[in-house]
Amino acid sequence: MTEQEEAGYGRRGVKTRLLGFILMVLGVLDSLLTLRGGIPAYEFLLLILLGACVFAIGAVRGGRRPFTEADEG
Repeated sequence: MTEQEEAGYGRRGVKTRLLGFILMVLGVLDSLLTLRGGIPAYEFLLLILLGACVFAIGAVRGGRRPFTEADEG
């Protein structure tokens, strides 16, 4: 495996994982701020779950090896 193939293999799904992480952090920060004000923050739990799902999709995409003809045989 060449250096270029290794670099391409490890970079798949990075943007998706980063977006999911940002959504989770925003959900946690928003829920903490609303709890400080004394208001229950159930709607921000959905933002945290959405961020976790997006992060998981990026992790699956990053772990999948790209198909090449060299893998056939």
